[in-house]
Amino acid sequence: MKLSDKEKQRLKTAYGPWALVTGSSSGIGLELAHLIAGSGINIVIHGRREDKLQAIAKAMRASYVVEVKFVAADLSEASAVDKIIAATASLPIGLFVASAGFGTAGAFLKSSIHAELNLVQVNCLALLTLTHHFSQLFSAQKRGGIILMSSIVAFQGTPYSANYSASKAYVQTLAEAISVELKPHGIDVLAAAPGPVHSGFAHRANMKMDGAMNTARIGVPILKAMGRKSTVLPGRLSKILFYSLSTLPRWGKIRIMEKVMRGMTAHQG
Repeated sequence: MKLSDKEKQRLKTAYGPWALVTGSSSGIGLELAHLIAGSGINIVIHGRREDKLQAIAKAMRASYVVEVKFVAADLSEASAVDKIIAATASLPIGLFVASAGFGTAGAFLKSSIHAELNLVQVNCLALLTLTHHFSQLFSAQKRGGIILMSSIVAFQGTPYSANYSASKAYVQTLAEAISVELKPHGIDVLAAAPGPVHSGFAHRANMKMDGAMNTARIGVPILKAMGRKSTVLPGRLSKILFYSLSTLPRWGKIRIMEKVMRGMTAHQG
């Protein structure tokens, strides 16, 4: 999927001249970074591995007529947020995309509390701190956009992915609330809630996800929804999953998600 020239110009006018995309070394974050750079917006990409970011930045500079900077930082470490803020302090950022995140899956009793706390640090605490920082920056300049990466699992408890789904419920409700609060300040906030997507997520969470969507089907719907919606379900599968569960009581949704996740994690033993 591609953005039209008209849509690219809309994004550049509303949210340029610079964007920051966390978690942009793979998956949805990388797809969004390419689409944003392709819209003529200068970009700061973020990830954990400097060598990978260098290669991505080089490829982007060759493909798009934009400036590309990068910052390598592990958001499970508290100092990483300060590093990102310092690296972008001199840039007129107009768009912040919080795509960094990871999941854990399997029986809660067998989980590593260290891994679960790292998940909360990355998916919630780092996201909150950066969102607050850029909300204040955008309020001062009376314009800006924020995209927070939610998930289809944000709308009910999800057994065998309990902490991850809880973290995404946090992101979803935060985005819904601040989208109302920040609108009078000229700031657009969007929660993007995709279903299963082929990325590094499943490998890190040790899950088997059959029928997942390609990231190429996700980025365009997200960016087209910026400034027009507060929540987007990008991709056909996301909509099917959400609306097929929407008529069920919450306990029914949880039971169905239990069966789905049990199948995805059965190989863990």
